[in-house]
Amino acid sequence: MNQTVTPPQVDWRALAQDLFPQGHAITEQDQFLSGTAQVDGRTVTVVGTTGHTPIGIEIALAQASVILQTVREHPGRPIVILVDTQGQRLRHRDEMLGINSYMAHLGKCVELARRQGHRVVGLVYDQALSGGFITSGLIADACYALPEATIRVMGLPAMARITKVPEERLTELAKSNPVFAPGPENYLRMGGVAGIWNGELAKSLAEALAQDRSADTRAATGLERGGRKWAQRVIDAVANDTPLNG
Repeated sequence: MNQTVTPPQVDWRALAQDLFPQGHAITEQDQFLSGTAQVDGRTVTVVGTTGHTPIGIEIALAQASVILQTVREHPGRPIVILVDTQGQRLRHRDEMLGINSYMAHLGKCVELARRQGHRVVGLVYDQALSGGFITSGLIADACYALPEATIRVMGLPAMARITKVPEERLTELAKSNPVFAPGPENYLRMGGVAGIWNGELAKSLAEALAQDRSADTRAATGLERGGRKWAQRVIDAVANDTPLNG
């Protein structure tokens, strides 16, 4: 009898030691991470999740609160978002309470921080799925990933049920089209992931925080890397009011 082997979860404490060798004061409460750390002698705010926890209204609001507190009390301080989530929490309670509004609020808080001069960097260190990924990684100035990270919008079996396209066909499409395929390499091709970090994580983080990525260039990057061939072309056609050639 075949059994599905579940990959071991990444220990965020070990990750924090590698990311912040100069020290950190990150704490975990109900799989929500928050605190501060030192990067090149500078304090950064750290917020995130662990344990593949889903993003529900409580965590979305908690992340937003930490970001707003940083903007209010520590102007210009960089913000690092550590991502490990199984996606949006699928509960009737969250839906009835308007989880979409909580997630939109979180996005607005990140945008406020960006406009106030805060660098915002996301790192997928374990798992990133669907709506939970959008609200805890893709909303950053730039999102990075570790090589072993799991990133996908939706599992192919679930995608097959929703789209009514046979799973075998989706599996075949995933071989050549990164939109259908999971993994950090495919999101790198699409421009959603700015880079995959190997080696010295502290150095990679310091370099990421030193770059100004406040302008959204993911569509252009996806075109350059061959993973998204039409997004930037559509943007250009709309912006310039010109026909879309293709």
